[in-house]
Amino acid sequence: MGVTPNIAPSMLSSDFANLSSEAQRILDSGADWLHMDIMDGHFVPNLTIGAPVIESLRKHTSAYLDCHMMVTNPLDYVEALGKAGASGFTFHVETSKDNWQELIESIKSQGMRPGVALNPGTPIGEVYPLVEAEKPVEMVLVMTVEPGFGGQKFIPEMMDKVRILRKRYPSLDIEVDGGLGPSTIDMAASAGANCIVAGSSVFGSSEPAEVISLLRNSVEKA
Repeated sequence: MGVTPNIAPSMLSSDFANLSSEAQRILDSGADWLHMDIMDGHFVPNLTIGAPVIESLRKHTSAYLDCHMMVTNPLDYVEALGKAGASGFTFHVETSKDNWQELIESIKSQGMRPGVALNPGTPIGEVYPLVEAEKPVEMVLVMTVEPGFGGQKFIPEMMDKVRILRKRYPSLDIEVDGGLGPSTIDMAASAGANCIVAGSSVFGSSEPAEVISLLRNSVEKA
């Protein structure tokens, strides 16, 4: 694959009371990105963090903050996230069928990298127009669990979506999120995923550096 592996531990699994030290610990363990799960309690039942937390964390790190927007109205968050220092802004295709072009332009105008995510029940064809647009998204996030909570089981059937995407777009960043760890990474990597979100498997390990290294090696081998 002519794409770069990016291991993005999900900070949702970290100790939120010590966010900056947790971020540093995981970057020192070899993480490429920090995955930030932003949930509004509406699009998904859980309520997590928003721009103020991103802004606070940004003061302590120069790392790539990979923001996954599990929100009903992503356009409402673009300016605040941009000002807070977010690096990537990945919105859900389910929430933006009518305004994704405006959304992509807005994200880019704030200096962030646009991505699109899709839930397990959403057909893969729904993201094609966004990848093939004149101003396209730069990453597709294939959810391998139902979004909203950490610690769920990986849904292997979602690898068909990843395979289809990789065949169609050889140089696209394809991210997978949900249930990724040592037992599931080879399935995801061989299907063509190069950006790997891992929460419990990294933060729940006594040796996070070993887990991150294992995830990266799997993507590199594939």
